[in-house]
Amino acid sequence: MREVYAAGVGITSFTRLDYPLSEIAAYSGMMAMKDSGLTQADHLYVANMGGCRLNHQSGLASAVVDTLSLCPAGAELIENGPASGASAIKQGYMAVASGLHDVVMVIGAERMREVNNLDATDFVATLSHPLAEYIYGVTLPSLAAMFTRLYMEKYGVTSRHLAMVAIKNQDNALLNPFAHLHQKITMEGIMDSEDAMTNNPYVSEPLRFFDCCPISDGGACLILASADVMKKIKKPMVRLAGVGQATDSHAVHERENPTDLLAVRKAAQESLKMAGIKPSDVNVAELHDAFTILEIAESEEVGFFKKGEGHRALERGETKIGGKIPINTSGGLKGKGHPVGATGVGQAHEIVLQLRGEAKKRQVKDARVGFTCNFGGFGNNVVCLTFVREN
Repeated sequence: MREVYAAGVGITSFTRLDYPLSEIAAYSGMMAMKDSGLTQADHLYVANMGGCRLNHQSGLASAVVDTLSLCPAGAELIENGPASGASAIKQGYMAVASGLHDVVMVIGAERMREVNNLDATDFVATLSHPLAEYIYGVTLPSLAAMFTRLYMEKYGVTSRHLAMVAIKNQDNALLNPFAHLHQKITMEGIMDSEDAMTNNPYVSEPLRFFDCCPISDGGACLILASADVMKKIKKPMVRLAGVGQATDSHAVHERENPTDLLAVRKAAQESLKMAGIKPSDVNVAELHDAFTILEIAESEEVGFFKKGEGHRALERGETKIGGKIPINTSGGLKGKGHPVGATGVGQAHEIVLQLRGEAKKRQVKDARVGFTCNFGGFGNNVVCLTFVREN
């Protein structure tokens, strides 16, 4: 297989965007083309979950390739729930690595704030098992809350640890001009003051308001190219060195140990092994923290920390910028936002910036290896990516 490189990246703000879905997607593509200096692509993969239901938009890839004036390039839609973005990157990787294409554009986009919060919650809840979960009123916050309670009882995680994740990631988001939440929060404000329950009410106990990511609009783009194309681009050589994907039981209650995220573990192992990288070699990571507990649990499953010790590493400051393994320097889903189809591509955008040394105030010093974990459903379908800077 050929080696595959990140030739260009682009992103919109992850917030409320009053533009059609196809234009949100196309804007991030234009930014990536400007970043790379490329004017053509052989193929376009668009990651999106809710276009038909939320925006009355089907055939999104066809609309985007035309909006970008890239016809007659091929174009297709990729849907894998909240892991759609990394799944689309995987498809783009295979297309370039196989020699089928030399330049592939991967765009993730979502416009979720067009509907009210109840409709958005129901839309995301359709990720659950249709017969064993959804028909009984299960939502993603309720699944996350049950997972959190089990994790607390088994490993000693507390609500304060969850708040520490939220505070860290929103602090990082303050350094990211594209982030949804530019709001400073403190332990006193969301946990310790008399007004804490008003400021930070329960969403699904024990998860509170600031334990959950916002509902966002947004788009992100990653252009993948062969080594021959990269030689013509004056950019640092950031290689997509490892791709891993795995699944787990759709119905969470059917898992042998519901506190194990086996799909995360397997996908991470595949991605790191393919890249020839150990977890200890990773300098910066973007983990899928739709709920604060997931950053802790994923950091353990990936292998950054032993099982049950992620919250202790958090206490020691090891996951902050400047720590042993900075996690979610972009603000993560918690601070940057979570337009579900765009999230996995947005994670890759951050890692490419970090490995190029272009992340400005949130830059991790001497970052050479970056990792992403894009979490579909409630751990039903997970895609992990490993990036390495070569020069």
